[in-house]
Amino acid sequence: MFKPIPVAIGLRYLRAKRRNGFISFISMASILGIALGVTVLITTLAVMGGFQREIRDRMLQMVAHATVSSDGAPLENWQQAVEVAKQDKRVAGAAPYIDMQALLAGVRNQPALIRGVLPQQERSVSVLADKMKVGKLEDLTPGAFNIVLGKELALWLGLSVGDSVVVTLADAQGTPLGVMPKLKRFKVSGIFEAGHNEYDKGLAIVHISDLQRVLRMGEGVTGVRLKLHDMDIAWEVARDLALRLRGPFRITDWSSENANIFRALKMEKTMIAILLSLIIAMGAFNLVSSQVMLVTDKQADIAILRTLGLSPKGVMQIFMVQGTLIGVIGTVLGVVGGVLLTLNLEHILRLIERGFGVVLMPEDVYYITGLPTELQAGDVMVIGTIALTMSFFATIYPAWRASRTAPAEALRYE
Repeated sequence: MFKPIPVAIGLRYLRAKRRNGFISFISMASILGIALGVTVLITTLAVMGGFQREIRDRMLQMVAHATVSSDGAPLENWQQAVEVAKQDKRVAGAAPYIDMQALLAGVRNQPALIRGVLPQQERSVSVLADKMKVGKLEDLTPGAFNIVLGKELALWLGLSVGDSVVVTLADAQGTPLGVMPKLKRFKVSGIFEAGHNEYDKGLAIVHISDLQRVLRMGEGVTGVRLKLHDMDIAWEVARDLALRLRGPFRITDWSSENANIFRALKMEKTMIAILLSLIIAMGAFNLVSSQVMLVTDKQADIAILRTLGLSPKGVMQIFMVQGTLIGVIGTVLGVVGGVLLTLNLEHILRLIERGFGVVLMPEDVYYITGLPTELQAGDVMVIGTIALTMSFFATIYPAWRASRTAPAEALRYE
């Protein structure tokens, strides 16, 4: 009884049984359309967020959060750089490395990145040792010229543990016959599987001292790789380390090295969100239709309210309240449905696979088990806001049309 008159009448119209059943059906279709759009959009963005997280995590398992390398010449005082880095509480681990592009020759040829590491220190910056499928990372010993290959790289080269592979390095050397590439035969001592094609097919690991001997670098390395407790501050930590070492250094972090991949993933997620928002827009258009039909059906009621003294603004508020409540109900149902569907999506996927006898996410193709999801509160809030905004604007024209009703014309044939 304490509600304003337009709000009270709008709520009454929402609860009342209408004489025209088709209008009620259109209103219900509007609610279901908005709810379905919100549910699908929340679930889709959660799945895409899960895959992005999976790609990012697998990538960061094999790469450093940040690197500090010398500008041009090899980094000679890398031991000091590692010690200085470990003194920083933000750094979880530090290790030297050498990176060099090379051509590997087995049954077939394949270009790849050769990385020289210290096996004992490599554990502090990556999970490479835990990704070994055959052999151990510790089998890389100085002077043995052993090499560890990614799974896909070994398959492409047609090699297994115990075979030999000829490595042609991009760093050329001068000989009496002219400039010749550096070649060295390595023995395959292990195979790793990172679960990311870029590393499984494009990375080979050797002991850092073996690569130093082949490249004639002395004790120099390419740089120092850092693993941090908080990877979001990778650039600041690497910059601080370079300033403390006082030399011309080049610093990079995980976000800049893989900027194109993350930018493409973000753009893909944005475009999918825009396209799926059209489902919510369809529900909003149904809301416009139902409200226009309701205004036509309630012409006599509007005329009586006007003769009783209700202003055109009050009439407009009645139908805006009624239409907005439809949007609120649809949005709430969609948010609840989207959250519940996302949380139980993997169980639903398993039921479908068992029921139809199919494998929707084969592990040998996607390198994952199950369907990764990441439900973000920010995405849910944005989707809910978009749905409510569309619903609100969908009520403006029908409500304005109701406020323009002339009482005399509406009651002429009543």
